[in-house]
Amino acid sequence: MTDLYWEDVGWYFADEGALLDAYVFDASMADWQLILDVVRSRGWPFDYSSGDTPEPLPDRVEDIFERRGDYSATLHIRPGAGVVVATHFFSPEEIEFDFDPNDLQGQEALVLQQEIRFTGL
Repeated sequence: MTDLYWEDVGWYFADEGALLDAYVFDASMADWQLILDVVRSRGWPFDYSSGDTPEPLPDRVEDIFERRGDYSATLHIRPGAGVVVATHFFSPEEIEFDFDPNDLQGQEALVLQQEIRFTGL
């Protein structure tokens, strides 16, 4: 894992009143499935909803894209204390994560972010 230090990158997480986005371009269904599998295997708390309706998270990501219809599906993942990362199933070809930069402050949060990144997400 590359050593990153908060004093070098903390400026990136400055609160400018907006969520920060991270993207995976040219994604595949296997990439999307990895998200579901990692969330479950790590035991991270999560909430899944279709539209405004909370639902159980399907086992297969294909089921999410097939069922979403006119509603946006959203997965809120809580990989660490006080950290919420959301992903929206807009397109099978692009994964978007958004998070509040205030959730990631200090070296401990930076290490958590690196651990998430190195899980393949």
